[in-house]
Amino acid sequence: MKALIASGSGRYADPWHPYAQTSPLIAEVLETAGFAVEIDEDVDRAMTRLEGAELVVVNAGDPWRSEDQGRAPAAAIDGFAEALGRGIGVLAMHAALASLRDYPDWAPTIGALWLPGVSWHPPMGPTVVRGLASPDGGALGDIPVDDEQYLRLQPVGRSTTVAEHDVDGERFPAVWVREVGPSRVAVDALGHDERSYASAEHRALLATLARWVARAPSA
Repeated sequence: MKALIASGSGRYADPWHPYAQTSPLIAEVLETAGFAVEIDEDVDRAMTRLEGAELVVVNAGDPWRSEDQGRAPAAAIDGFAEALGRGIGVLAMHAALASLRDYPDWAPTIGALWLPGVSWHPPMGPTVVRGLASPDGGALGDIPVDDEQYLRLQPVGRSTTVAEHDVDGERFPAVWVREVGPSRVAVDALGHDERSYASAEHRALLATLARWVARAPSA
C-alpha cells in the first residue's frame, strides 16, 4: 500500500506546528502499519500525485494566514477530487482542520473546520483522551497524550466519534471517521508536535485509522 504525506511548508507552514519533525513520525507509524510512505513538502503538488496511492495524509497548516497570497492551482484541486472519486483513504492530522481552504471538497470530506474566533484550545499539556469505539470494530482504550485539545470546531455533516475530549464537563470530538462517496476518512485532531507521537496509544490509534481508511487487508 502506498501512502503520501502532504507536509506543511511554504504557505502551508506556520509558527506553531513543526511539520518537518512530525511528518517523519507519522511516516514511521505508517511504515510499521505496512505502508510504503513518501513525504511531499509541497502540499499542492502532492494533490497532483495521488494516482496509485491508497492513502493521503494531510499534516499542514492554514494557507490563508500566510503572507503568500497564492492560491491552489486547478490541477491540485482536481487531483484531490479525482482521488476522492476513486475511493482514496484520507487522514487529516491536527492543523489540517484549518488547511486546504482553497479546496472546495476539503471541508465536506473531513467533516469539521477550525473556525477562527470560535474554535480554541486550552494550553498544551498532558491529558487523557477518552476512547469510544475503534473504526475497525476492535476495543479502544483511553489515550494518554501530551497535546492540544481542539474545541468548538465547526461541524460539516455527520461523523462517528472515535475518541473525545472532556473539558470542564463538556465533551468534544478528538478523533472521528466518516465515509464520503467511495472514500473512507479519518480525522485525528491530535498531533501538535513531537510529544504527541511519544504516546504509544496515540501511535497505535493512528495506525488503526490509516489501515481502516485505506481498506488494508487484515494481517
